[in-house]
Amino acid sequence: MGVQLASFATLNVAIVVLAAGQWLNRRVALLSAYNIPEPVSSGLLVCVLLALVHGIWGLEVSFNLATRDFLLLYFFAAIGLNADFGTLRSGGRPLALLVALTTGYMILQNLTGLGVASLLGLNPLVGLLGGSVSLLGGHGTAIAWAPRFAESHGIPNALEIAIACATLGLVLASLMGGPIAKILIGRHRLEPRGSAREEKERQGDAGAQARGIDGFSFLQTLFWLNMSLAVGELIYELLQAAGSNLPRFVCCLFGAILITNTVPRLAPTIPWPAQSASLALVSEVALGIFLTMSLMSLQLWTIAELAGPILAILVAQFVVAFLFALFVVFQLMGRDYEAAVICSGFGGVALGATPTAIANMTAVAKRYGAAQLAFIVVPLVSGFFVDIINAVVIQRFLNLFG
Repeated sequence: MGVQLASFATLNVAIVVLAAGQWLNRRVALLSAYNIPEPVSSGLLVCVLLALVHGIWGLEVSFNLATRDFLLLYFFAAIGLNADFGTLRSGGRPLALLVALTTGYMILQNLTGLGVASLLGLNPLVGLLGGSVSLLGGHGTAIAWAPRFAESHGIPNALEIAIACATLGLVLASLMGGPIAKILIGRHRLEPRGSAREEKERQGDAGAQARGIDGFSFLQTLFWLNMSLAVGELIYELLQAAGSNLPRFVCCLFGAILITNTVPRLAPTIPWPAQSASLALVSEVALGIFLTMSLMSLQLWTIAELAGPILAILVAQFVVAFLFALFVVFQLMGRDYEAAVICSGFGGVALGATPTAIANMTAVAKRYGAAQLAFIVVPLVSGFFVDIINAVVIQRFLNLFG
């Protein structure tokens, strides 16, 4: 026996569930302490309740997710609109080096997942779902790629596996960053070069961004996001005609990058939404509702038999990420205080997401002092380069092992 909610009803339920997640995070200290995203807090609660309903009464509640995929396109287009080439160059050599290290780790992470899955007698691609698809990629990338694993590679519960890995990865990422920094700072007696004022100024700038939204700026943001989606759709169709299977959300990311690096230069008088409060709001809401809709629709009973293998894969990934940050990232990023803070952020990126990385670094900076370079290069790598490189790496692994 089953009940399916229509698309409009699903969207409104997701809005209520997301608001519940915001309420929970404000009142449950453990959720905020581990930087658990609001959609995860309430979305997982709803899917657990629905799993209980299914187990006790045999009633299967499902949702029409037609709106969800469109919200994913908005989120990736927002990332692209913020990706001005001038900003990307500001990190210089450390940025390029961290991109290279993250790319190398991305390959290592996927090989680790494939290896553990193979040892456990599973489809090796289950290990890929427990690799950069869900960990470096986070919930958004996991949800975006899972349908391909289900439809083309014989893993019907791919979405549930990927979401489980991404969610547990967030917790592990939150636990990793602080200890890494503490070990490195204590062992090497590191001290910050700057002052705490830099960090306070950075936080002040972030607070200022949350203000100043009006009707015109909001409509302008929606317009350029829609133009990005249109260009992305064109790129997608051209690549499809050429035989490429690059996902639509990556094409929208490319389309937004193309627009944000051409239109403002050709027409500098046009107000641009990059780094604006309106764009940040649309991006946050789109991702929040997208994740909420995805999480609350999970059918947990379909992955019960894989709980052990998923934990085994994640334990292996945690150990590999911890050692890689400690013995590779720190050594090559300069062996100084900035490198230690970057390692704490890398721990957040490796198993979690950009917010986790920022939370890790902020906790370290509040205790030991500011690390200006770390707060430039880590968000650029995790918020922009990872999405592009990861799409290419995942596709390559699918070609090799699919």
